[in-house]
Amino acid sequence: MTKNWYVVHTYSGFEEKVKTSIEEGAIRKGLKEKIAQIFMPTEKLEELKGGKRRKTNRKFYPGYILIEMELDDETWHLVRSTPRVTGFIGGMRPTPLSNEEVDVIIQQIEKGPAPKVKAQFNRGDSVRIIDGPFINFNAFVDEVDVDHNKLKVMVTIFGRQTPVELNFFQVEKA
Repeated sequence: MTKNWYVVHTYSGFEEKVKTSIEEGAIRKGLKEKIAQIFMPTEKLEELKGGKRRKTNRKFYPGYILIEMELDDETWHLVRSTPRVTGFIGGMRPTPLSNEEVDVIIQQIEKGPAPKVKAQFNRGDSVRIIDGPFINFNAFVDEVDVDHNKLKVMVTIFGRQTPVELNFFQVEKA
């Protein structure tokens, strides 16, 4: 029998526990060879909180896991009887993902976009520059460019407001 990819719906936030429960159940019931892999597609995200850079992972599909397995009565019951699993996508007769769908998801995981930065900056915020030629200057945020992780800030130099473009990581909230 061939292995296919299936999508399983879980309680949101419990994807990792469901994955572990299915893996342990497969070992207990001797079904390990029928379940090839289980994963949750994630992307890297960098957050700025309190001027500190923090790396986290964000799930592409919260509440869902992907399982590559041979689908038969035993594996179906193993997955469906796992706590916090609400069911397969496709209902009683789950439909496997096509190879094209799986390739797109795997490509998202492997390549992924450049790490996204989640910043807490808004127009008018007071910030302190912590890197670059204007280190220790105070400024006000004039524009926020989330797509390019840049800020345009207004710095007072010799009594005049001067626009300066900076990276998110070059400033912290004042």
